[in-house]
Amino acid sequence: MTVRAVPTGIGHYLPERVVPNQEFEATLDTSDEWIRSRSGIERRHFAADGETTSQMAAHAARKALAMAELAPDDIDAVIVATSTPDLTFPSVATMVQNELGMTRGFGFDVQAVCAGFIFALANANGMVLSGQAERVLVIGAETFSRIMDWEDRATCVLFGDGAGALILEARTGSGHSDDRGILSTDLNSDGRYREMLYVDGGVSTSGTAGKLRMQGNPLFRQAVEKLTSTAHHALEKANLTSDDVDWIVPHQANIRIIQGTAKKMGLPMDKVIVTVQDHGNTSAASIPLALSVGVEQGKIKPGDLLVAEAIGGGLAWGSVVMRW
Repeated sequence: MTVRAVPTGIGHYLPERVVPNQEFEATLDTSDEWIRSRSGIERRHFAADGETTSQMAAHAARKALAMAELAPDDIDAVIVATSTPDLTFPSVATMVQNELGMTRGFGFDVQAVCAGFIFALANANGMVLSGQAERVLVIGAETFSRIMDWEDRATCVLFGDGAGALILEARTGSGHSDDRGILSTDLNSDGRYREMLYVDGGVSTSGTAGKLRMQGNPLFRQAVEKLTSTAHHALEKANLTSDDVDWIVPHQANIRIIQGTAKKMGLPMDKVIVTVQDHGNTSAASIPLALSVGVEQGKIKPGDLLVAEAIGGGLAWGSVVMRW
């Protein structure tokens, strides 16, 4: 028998404030049509004053725990993927432990920007397979509205805030691709592309949080190529092909990237979970948000084969093949 990290609970949280594209027209040389045509985004959510990444993460975690019918102390580990922590330290994960009233286990953060949730899933999977943890709470949570340059119309209209949480539990499987749970992972990074997407500040440089900077067109070209490649590699590791895929659950950065990747994989858009129109780019939160919405809407069902894929600053990119 083979141990698998199987999803048993999912949940998400979005701040109350909804920001439609039209709201930017008062302060920027932009329009709803311009934003939609270039990104597919129609609206996004922004955190309220005083609302933090850890608070949003805890909200999503509670929903995942409820679905899995677990108490906080049933969890062995908390992994939070974020690039916008409440503080330089301690980790958001330990703050989530406190918010949930969790008095055992351990927590830590993973920082791989928009690919963070994929990297966090791979870490969680490794812990389950090694016996380090039986139940892992994996969260993606971001408050990107706090690092936007509100005069840069090319970037500030693209991002939003939110959180998603997934619980993985150790279960036994046959060792074949029809098992439920994570079947394979594929992680990559290449620091030569740093200038394409970064924040121009930090503890050891400016001593400030900085603002997000992005080279949109070069990043677009890298994204489609690398997302397609990592998805194929992960499927090959699981002895599967695109024909076996029920759903792609991509990082929700830009509808054109999503469409381009699906086309190169030979899959129709009706096999893609798309939430970018409602959430914008929520970085590490985008995949768990999309997963949760897909389950909530009844699209993703037990037994479905999913490919989740993401690329973010670094550049860092990767994918996970999972049977729901």
